[in-house]
Amino acid sequence: MSLNFALILFVLLIVTGIVWSLDRWSLRPARQARMNAAAADFDRQQGDAIRASSGQAEAARRRQEAVDRAAKMPWWVEYSVSFFPVILFVFALRSFVVEPFRIPSGSMMPTLQIGDLILVNKFSYGIRLPIIDKKIIPVSDPKRGDVMVFRYPADPQVDYIKRVVGVPGDEVAYLNKRLTINGQVVPTVSKGEYFDPDRVSYAGLFGETLGGVPHEILIEERRPAEIEPFPSFPNKDQCTYSREGVRCKVPAGSYFMMGDNRDNSADSRYWGFVPEANIVGKAFFVWMNFGDLKRIGRFH
Repeated sequence: MSLNFALILFVLLIVTGIVWSLDRWSLRPARQARMNAAAADFDRQQGDAIRASSGQAEAARRRQEAVDRAAKMPWWVEYSVSFFPVILFVFALRSFVVEPFRIPSGSMMPTLQIGDLILVNKFSYGIRLPIIDKKIIPVSDPKRGDVMVFRYPADPQVDYIKRVVGVPGDEVAYLNKRLTINGQVVPTVSKGEYFDPDRVSYAGLFGETLGGVPHEILIEERRPAEIEPFPSFPNKDQCTYSREGVRCKVPAGSYFMMGDNRDNSADSRYWGFVPEANIVGKAFFVWMNFGDLKRIGRFH
């Protein structure tokens, strides 16, 4: 969806840009010449007669009408010239600075709620060429704990949002609903229960810290720990599945992603790793939630 919109925006930018350039260097000078000729023709043929019969004001009005008729642009030129600066601004903003997204599911609860409208920093992980998404200026790499938007590996037309749990070279294990990274158990602190109004159920609320980023996660202790992965995905041989969960070695140039709603998130445990080329940006701000304005602000 995001890629399709970006492509449509790019096509509109090219079309309106060509018309804007054509108008700037060819049509506008010709139009100005027509305007000058219309004013001269009016002064030579009608000006004196109108001023004598109707006065200076009427002559000026009719002269301006003649000039305006000569200045009139075809509708396709007028619209293109008007919209090109707006399209250029929007395209540059969402390609290199920030891009808006809407949270469609509860996989990142309680950090992000369904209906949250968020902003994604497009340059945190490097400057990329629009459409082809080729990185041209490295800035930094994703870190554990980052909330990241990326193109779903199984369908790059769809954008997903999850938390970075494993970076290249990490060994990530999620066994019996306990997260371990490189042999170190990630500690959690119980914060009671959390009520999910969409599922009309309770889950355990826990505090967790990844890469120095404190956040909250949901765990349903009564749900089975066993994970049923996709039949195949790139580098699946780097993962081992059992009744207790999954253990994976993150390959070079890839990331292991998990939702904060651990038992209700389709993530790397099921469909594998996120290649660096699929990264969209770092999510950092809720700019609107029409159902709860108190949610506006930064998140971790």
